[in-house]
Amino acid sequence: MTERNLLIDPCWSAKDLGEPLPSRPHAVSVALPRWEDVIAYEEKVPACINSLKAIYPRFGFNPFVAEIARKSLEFHDESKKTSWPYPNRASALSAQEYCLRENSDCFSKIEDFLGVSCLIIDQKNTSSAKAFWQHTGLGLSSREAAIALGKEKKPLTSDGDCAREELIKRLANIYNCDNSLIRLHRSGMAALTTILSAINCIKGTSSTLQIGFPYVDVLKLPQIIFQGSDLIIKTKLNHIKEELDKNNPAALIIEIPSNPLLQCVDLISISKLAKEKNIPVIVDDTIGSSLNVHLTPYADVIFSSLTKSFAGRGDILAGSTVISPYSKWKKEIAEIIPKVALSTLSDSDAIELELTSRDVKDRLKRLNQSCLKLKEKLETKKVEDEGRFRRETARQGGRRPGGGSGRSTASARRMALAARTYSPPWSFFLLRSTFYNVFLYFEVGMWFAAELLSSETKLAEPRLNRRRRHRFVHATRPPKGHMS
Repeated sequence: MTERNLLIDPCWSAKDLGEPLPSRPHAVSVALPRWEDVIAYEEKVPACINSLKAIYPRFGFNPFVAEIARKSLEFHDESKKTSWPYPNRASALSAQEYCLRENSDCFSKIEDFLGVSCLIIDQKNTSSAKAFWQHTGLGLSSREAAIALGKEKKPLTSDGDCAREELIKRLANIYNCDNSLIRLHRSGMAALTTILSAINCIKGTSSTLQIGFPYVDVLKLPQIIFQGSDLIIKTKLNHIKEELDKNNPAALIIEIPSNPLLQCVDLISISKLAKEKNIPVIVDDTIGSSLNVHLTPYADVIFSSLTKSFAGRGDILAGSTVISPYSKWKKEIAEIIPKVALSTLSDSDAIELELTSRDVKDRLKRLNQSCLKLKEKLETKKVEDEGRFRRETARQGGRRPGGGSGRSTASARRMALAARTYSPPWSFFLLRSTFYNVFLYFEVGMWFAAELLSSETKLAEPRLNRRRRHRFVHATRPPKGHMS
């Protein structure tokens, strides 16, 4: 695959529908250039879906993974069923157990193919297999699939071990904690899957509580795969206290800031309340970035998708868990996680992630600066006091000295969501400019935006009337039809 220079040749026209972003074999995003393409993707129109040459790996199969799935069915003469490739038998067994819980009469079996453990299941119960694949993030990576097919060279195990060790050191330096408190995973959702499994061992099988309007899979994972999760949208402390007294959840799950509404709850106060009630706090810092926010004093365990700003390249799926050195459950969680983790980041993915994350600190500074510039260009007037937001984030979310405010990458997500909700001129501008319509993976778009701004590329000014701008900034409800 010849890599396309998206800075000078963006994927913006109808003919670019389905092109991988970036144009690499392991891309985790895809071009949806026109407004009608976004709608068609959301409505699963076959003509659109069949045009996709890439997709976010939890939402579908990379072409290498799809080839493994197809060939495994042919090899085992199961053409009328579906195949779900996993990196090891333990992960495939966990998927099978979930499918059997959903329907004890379903046909399923695990077969090895080219060293890959494939869950083969009947069409009637494929939706359960798909749910497990999407929500847990435990599936086979595209690099592992390419190696199994003989299309890429398998790296030395020692090289993979060295890469993982270096990545853990890098993260330990960012989080200011001991290496032993950090573990790598094959996705951010795989990291949360491992944490929830550990919490079950410590607190039993009661449900969790999500505070603040969430990213859909962060809510759906405990709701569908584990013992359930309640959701509280009212984030004032008195409402939260009432909910804790009423349900006594196994753990609290909080995003800082939330995805997609970019709201920061009063994490410091919630943390104090949780400690009083002996409830662990799980925090997702993906959007805020661990380089911008310091959350270990207020969380018991932090999970993050390293696919986004940490990798910064758009073709690596990875995640991490960080146990807070201040947590009363530190020792217990540290002992349990290795026992319940079903897999780790593969050798090939770890090697690539180690290479691309070497400049993460410098890159995040540029991204913070560039995205604030982009925000100013996208707005006709200042409609929000940046100082107020910085103070709020510092008070509620633990912003690091000199770190970004949490808006730097995140404000663009809200702008993208505005395009889903409001007038055609605003939508048209976003879909045809620096984002290249990467709704499946906005961080790639933000990287392009940062590069464009650093090269002083001029952006057209959006037309957004005052009333709509006010609604956009102060929205407290999820936009209709927002993408997960």
